[in-house]
Amino acid sequence: MGEPTQCKRPTGRRMTKERAEFRRLAQSTEIGAVTRGQLAVLAKNLMTIGMITTSEYALLEAIITTAKADAFDKGGRPIVYKSNRQLGYDINKSPGRVSRILSRLYDLGLVTMQDSANFKRYPIRDGEGDIADACGIDLRVLIARHHELDQIVRQKREEIRVRDQAARRFRDALRAARYALVSSIDQREAILGRIASRVERVAAVIGSARHASGHVLRKATMLLEWLADRLRNVNRSPQGSDIDTNMTCTDVENDMHIQITTPKPFGPRNDERRSANAEQVGLRGAGSASKRAFEKSLGSRSRQSNKQLQVRPSLVALEDVWRATPSLAEYGYQAPRSWADLGRIVPKLCRIAGVSEDARQRAVDRMGHQAAAVAIALTFEKYTRAEISSPGGYLRAMTDRAARGELHLNRSVFGLAARKSMEAHS
Repeated sequence: MGEPTQCKRPTGRRMTKERAEFRRLAQSTEIGAVTRGQLAVLAKNLMTIGMITTSEYALLEAIITTAKADAFDKGGRPIVYKSNRQLGYDINKSPGRVSRILSRLYDLGLVTMQDSANFKRYPIRDGEGDIADACGIDLRVLIARHHELDQIVRQKREEIRVRDQAARRFRDALRAARYALVSSIDQREAILGRIASRVERVAAVIGSARHASGHVLRKATMLLEWLADRLRNVNRSPQGSDIDTNMTCTDVENDMHIQITTPKPFGPRNDERRSANAEQVGLRGAGSASKRAFEKSLGSRSRQSNKQLQVRPSLVALEDVWRATPSLAEYGYQAPRSWADLGRIVPKLCRIAGVSEDARQRAVDRMGHQAAAVAIALTFEKYTRAEISSPGGYLRAMTDRAARGELHLNRSVFGLAARKSMEAHS
């Protein structure tokens, strides 16, 4: 006969380093700062962000609601001594399933166990019959971690909001690209086939938009918008919004120009050129009324420009702006050769970052086109770095500071450029 085998009975609950740390945290927690209702709301929020499953939330809620409300007051003991069978009745689960869910909640640091010698759960009463202590499921660790878990919930909700917003824009851009493919009549079949292949390839790479990261969705959205613009034959010449409203020349193609005397220099009518409202410099036939009108116009223009110089921030070199915003290159944009090139991509940057048209136009009105383009590029850079959560509000704040003369774009540009240089060398 062989040696009889002895089945070793488990001597206690499996204890890990994390569980021991959670138990010490629970024992050092002061009761009274968090109520039972706040814990119930926190448990539901943890389920909504996916930190716990619905079964784990059901058990955690049952444990929280089982504890009396006064147990969370100062000096109380929020310990639940229901058995697994009783808890299983509450959530319609078997005792074994309840045990496994409790172990999962224990590993997550949402509950701890205050065990008795035989692992039974029961209250400990004093001489007068009142419950002085209990052996069972301890909720004090959830009280101690309430602020930490609440911050995790807020951060996760913000990430979900940003991802959902990026997914919504991607779906809009995909629909617009497919509609442009269907409605395009000016392109050849070969070109349409290549563009359609690229559109479907991007859609296949992304798959379900709700499961893709926000960074990937923003890149895909930018590519789809570029393809849709190509199908619509968008003219890349400067638009009306890219030209300063103070310029009287209507066909400006570069940054430097000489301001002409009248908006219609080659008009056939001489009375339009000789009008008292026209700005005539050195014109022999100009009368006294024309001279007074010109002097008045020149004076008002000089006062207006002086006022704008007081509120508009100083600009930096275009190369410094490009060095300070490496995210533009990550999104496929080429280095701008002029301020007009930077101004043309500003509306796309606003759409990607979620900046409204009103906020962009307000920045242009207060700072001018060049300063507004720099401010929007800096806002886009900080948005892609996840340093700001509301790009529209950040741009409005910069606009208000520029109106007060407190905005220093050059410092922001040089600071971001220096940080990029340090990151490259580290």
